[in-house]
Amino acid sequence: MSTPARRIQIYDTTLRDGSQGEGVNFSLQDKLLITQMLDELGFDFIEGGYPLSNEKDAEYFQRVQDLDLKHALVCAFGMTRRRGISADKDIGMCALRDSKAPVVTFVGKTWDWHVHEVLGVDEQENIAMIRDSAAFLKAEGRKVFYDAEHFFDGYGHNPDFALRTLQAAQEGGAEMIILCDTNGGTMPEVIAERVQAARSAVSIPVGIHCHNDCELAVANSLAAVEAGAVQVQGTVNGIGERCGNVDLISVIANLALKKKGFSCLKDGSLARLTELSRYVYELANMNFRNGQAFVGSSAFAHKGGMHVHAVNKLAASYEHINPETVGNERRILVSELSGRSNIVAKTTKYKLNDDNDLMARILAKVQELENVGYQFEAAEASFDLLIKKVAGQYQPRFERLHYRVNVEAVPGHEPSTEATIKLKIGDEIQHVVGEGDGPVNALDVALRKALMAAYPNLKSMQLLDYKVRVINSSQGTAARVRVVIESKDNKHVWSTIGVSENVIEASWLALVDSVEYKLYKDEGVLG
Repeated sequence: MSTPARRIQIYDTTLRDGSQGEGVNFSLQDKLLITQMLDELGFDFIEGGYPLSNEKDAEYFQRVQDLDLKHALVCAFGMTRRRGISADKDIGMCALRDSKAPVVTFVGKTWDWHVHEVLGVDEQENIAMIRDSAAFLKAEGRKVFYDAEHFFDGYGHNPDFALRTLQAAQEGGAEMIILCDTNGGTMPEVIAERVQAARSAVSIPVGIHCHNDCELAVANSLAAVEAGAVQVQGTVNGIGERCGNVDLISVIANLALKKKGFSCLKDGSLARLTELSRYVYELANMNFRNGQAFVGSSAFAHKGGMHVHAVNKLAASYEHINPETVGNERRILVSELSGRSNIVAKTTKYKLNDDNDLMARILAKVQELENVGYQFEAAEASFDLLIKKVAGQYQPRFERLHYRVNVEAVPGHEPSTEATIKLKIGDEIQHVVGEGDGPVNALDVALRKALMAAYPNLKSMQLLDYKVRVINSSQGTAARVRVVIESKDNKHVWSTIGVSENVIEASWLALVDSVEYKLYKDEGVLG
């Protein structure tokens, strides 16, 4: 009879610890939407914030009570009572109680150096602050977790004191102690050794909370689980202060797919990890991390011709899992490094891959364009259009006749930008003007204005990102530039490219490709 899998609790702190990362900011609505999605996937605990720190977090704990959560428990985060004040009189303790969160996680000092130099209290008072805080929250009917801050550094400096702080939390009524590698500097073998020491010192379960300053947060979290930790705290995509927290996406995927005898989340959730990752990036207004393990757009991307040839025959030869397992997909990239295998793989959906002459012409065109600065691995939509053009199957949905961009700057006022374009759509000429915040925005506005009557589906399209890179910088201001535009509609995200010595022209080429791709795609002509 097989041994049942050991369930590892997943505790998400994206909304609190993750929001402390540089450039990360969630609105109240963002936080509620993320809470709902995490609950749908079976996350066990969702840390909503510190109710005393700001009005948004305080309101979150009121609004989250209206959500019909099926599985997750919402956690409020705070600190121990202050020195010299009883817990029931401490404003922070009262805010945690008043949040009405069913779980309260409070953090305390475990490193004696911090106790002396940061808190400025003696060791006995620090122990009492931990014990009293746990006891107060327990008496208020809350499930209490204790985050042992700097446990691994503290244990290395003074193991007896570090363990006494854990015992104080247990004595006060904490139900779990989470060991924190707050500085993110501990090695996996040390994590395992000190988790075992903590487990020997207390009778309640322990969890792990790792930061990623040495790029070891996932390895450290897995080492802690192997050593007996039953809960992993972290954030979606590893966002957080400094180098970030442990990426729960990778932890969950490794526990479920690589480790033997562990389980987490609910059935079917693994296939939504890519969706979750990108959802959080979108709400945080952050760019996707292409090389992110399991869920990044490059995680199952193949560029070298030899690799692609092998993957076409046997996917597992260059992929450690099936991409669909985590909701991702295989991508075949095309560049000057590509061989015929790449072109064949990319054109399969168009049923063109039996035409050897066409394959050779597509590859030759790719190499010609990349020689002047194009890179199609970053602009697959433009590559799809290129296939149609080389195959003689491309019919432009509109004809570009003329465009002009004018930027007017008056001292003391914001510059104004106006784009004028002339297009031919069928037998009709459209000559329109668009205003925008900059040249690309103005061109986009004008282009949509000209096309909207004929193609109303463009209303659902929007530009997500705009990147410019100088290709041959030795040419100074005359250097050629590459522009990549990322666009989306209600169902898809795609990227297009333009290259020119004129940044406006490069932008215009990428923008036109983006619109053409959208129109072709909606007609079912492109994938």
